[in-house]
Amino acid sequence: MGNLKYQKHIFVCTNERPPGTRPCCGNDHGLALVAAFKKEIKDRQLDFPVRAQKAGCLDICELGPSVVVYPDGIFYGKVQLSDIQEIVNEHIVNNRPVKRLQLDFPQNNILPDSF
Repeated sequence: MGNLKYQKHIFVCTNERPPGTRPCCGNDHGLALVAAFKKEIKDRQLDFPVRAQKAGCLDICELGPSVVVYPDGIFYGKVQLSDIQEIVNEHIVNNRPVKRLQLDFPQNNILPDSF
């Protein structure tokens, strides 16, 4: 994969805001998601380099907890601890994004009202 250090790099939003503002991934188990991704990756003993880490705000707060996988640029929303094994197995190992969690953004980057 060229000059990439990691074949897959998973960023999990862990941003936290005060109560009464926008929803926050960090307040909604962001750090637990990071830990679960790290554990799943370690337990699988993958034969290619993968990293999971916390990230700041991905600016899709209302769709969180949010995760993005690079270099693919695939965003996931409403990720739960129960989704970690599926994301790692399907997307990270088998290069098949998990469609039920995948976010598709319109060309103009404005979120539809349905969100």
